[in-house]
Amino acid sequence: MIKDILKSHQEKMAKAVEHARHEFVKIRTGKATTNLLDGVKVDYYGTPTPINQVGNISTPDYHTITIQPWDKSIIGLIEKAILTSDLGLNPNNDGSLIRVPIPPLNEERRKEIVKLVKKFAEESKIAIRNIRRDGIEELKKKEKEDHFSEDERKHAETEMQKLTDKYSKEVEELLSLKEKEIMEV
Repeated sequence: MIKDILKSHQEKMAKAVEHARHEFVKIRTGKATTNLLDGVKVDYYGTPTPINQVGNISTPDYHTITIQPWDKSIIGLIEKAILTSDLGLNPNNDGSLIRVPIPPLNEERRKEIVKLVKKFAEESKIAIRNIRRDGIEELKKKEKEDHFSEDERKHAETEMQKLTDKYSKEVEELLSLKEKEIMEV
């Protein structure tokens, strides 16, 4: 019973770390990456479709993303989707290929992005601490219902804290790497 509670809360904590990792990938660092367009959807025959499902996305150099649509008739829709996204990018359409130049970031913008990354990291750490709190409450409830000892519960709480520390440290490491990536470009 205790192992099941610990395992389920460990999985939830891992998901919180994965969510932080996913949020960090979407943040622009001044260099071209295909992940930058992951959230952009094209209105393809009335259906919002991820951009990577309507064309081939590549990064021919450090500051450019190219999109080669499989259906040339939607090239304008792809361009419009990128323009209306909140990425602040200006695509160039040559009729068969879309080039998206990634402008370099100035120092002020880098600091703003670092603040945003820190906010995502803090939200993930709060989620991890909330999962710990829920787990400890569940352990206390099960102690009364299933009549296991207080020592077993306290040991399980210690394990829960170790998991919390482990996953919070992972978020800190992700934050450190992303911050370094943003400030070095």
